[in-house]
Amino acid sequence: MSTRILTGNYTANTAQPAAVELTIPGDCAGLRLDQALARLLPDFSRSRLSAWVRRNLVTVDGCTAQPRQKLWGGEKICVLPELDPQVLAFQPQDIPLDILYEDDTLLVVNKPAGLVVHPGSGNWQGTLLNALLQHAPALRNLPRAGIVHRLDKETSGLLVVAKTVMAQTDLVRQLQARTVSREYLAVAHGRIARDGKVESPIGRHPVKRTRMAVVVGGKPSVTYYHVVEHFAHATLLRCRLETGRTHQIRVHLDSIGHPLFGDPVYGRKSGRKSPRELDFGRQALHAEKLGLIHPDTKRAKTWHAKLPRDMQGLIEDLRSQS
Repeated sequence: MSTRILTGNYTANTAQPAAVELTIPGDCAGLRLDQALARLLPDFSRSRLSAWVRRNLVTVDGCTAQPRQKLWGGEKICVLPELDPQVLAFQPQDIPLDILYEDDTLLVVNKPAGLVVHPGSGNWQGTLLNALLQHAPALRNLPRAGIVHRLDKETSGLLVVAKTVMAQTDLVRQLQARTVSREYLAVAHGRIARDGKVESPIGRHPVKRTRMAVVVGGKPSVTYYHVVEHFAHATLLRCRLETGRTHQIRVHLDSIGHPLFGDPVYGRKSGRKSPRELDFGRQALHAEKLGLIHPDTKRAKTWHAKLPRDMQGLIEDLRSQS
């Protein structure tokens, strides 16, 4: 079998998707088209390949194909998956990366607010994964392009990415063993008098399914918080995660009556927001510190990421108001 992938040029905002041309080998003679495609293109599920055929995105010798069409070998197949957004999810894109550290085993990225980490519904392009594939094409051979953990789209700060399968496995085990240190700077509503700990299970919200919540039967979740500075009506916190649940800090602080400043989902209602908060426009959360054991050297490594300008400006405004 010969396979030819027709690629295009990729930018942060657009992607000219890839088409695949192949010739059916003799050992696929007698198979149905959907069976042959599943064998020859194992990166895609049979259901997705069949869907492409039904949508007239596959041709056999230049003619529209049928899923159960029988093949005899030697046919020229062209697959045009570009109309399926999930195909675009794993294309490299030239998106700037702020890399704080990189070697042959891992890299540490300072993610800006507004950048989605991994492709998903509504965000199939322009993600951190797309940027990583442009920076290091070999990451295509790793699950999730080596991404080990995630940050919310509007949360800024540190992420570690594995560059080998062994490193990825090692880092996942460290996360499971809770030996990875992750600290965040957060601005919360209200005056939090002293350091504390929130230990409440988190799961899917029983009614609003796009949200998380403290729920009975949720996954065990632990967040420690340390008071850094008090303002008139807000508190700067340093939060340390013992577990890593979706939206954990946002949900835990909201559960104790101190939602994050600017949080559009778990924060205060728009009518109760100050003008400065409305201008800020995202949750005031930054992954400031990351510590782990290097998978190869077995030495402890720690990185710090400075506060982004928007959070610096927010804190300066809160200080002046105080």
